Amino acid sequence: MQKALQLAELAAAQGEVPVGAVLVRDGELLAEGFNCPISRQDPTAHAEIDVLRKAARKLGNYRLPGTTLYVTIEPCTMCLGAIVHARVGRLVFGAREPRAGAVVSQLCLLDKDHYNHRTLWSEGVLADECRAIMTSFFRDRR
Repeated sequence: MQKALQLAELAAAQGEVPVGAVLVRDGELLAEGFNCPISRQDPTAHAEIDVLRKAARKLGNYRLPGTTLYVTIEPCTMCLGAIVHARVGRLVFGAREPRAGAVVSQLCLLDKDHYNHRTLWSEGVLADECRAIMTSFFRDRR
């Protein structure tokens, strides 16, 4: 999560919403990324999507079983869909996203049993630090 926080800071420095993510498997870093929809002019360029795309290219497979995705903020609906379709084994996020978070804050999508894949999840890793970077970013923009 420390690496994801560093990536979130890079996003903030570029004027992007500060979300960072890393994907690991068996202790190996497969991919890292951060939010960049503004600079890429791409509404799907969230940190999670960026990481999943990079890892899929690296491994030559869109399915990423046995991986753990660390992300600073609770993922949105779009990102959770991609996480499930990629067959990510585990999701770990830092802080909740009360307005658009789709794991626990709003929709609780990973608790649904109609998907063909179950992604385990946990929250709260470095939550204060993850929340602080978001709070600071939006306070400075107002």
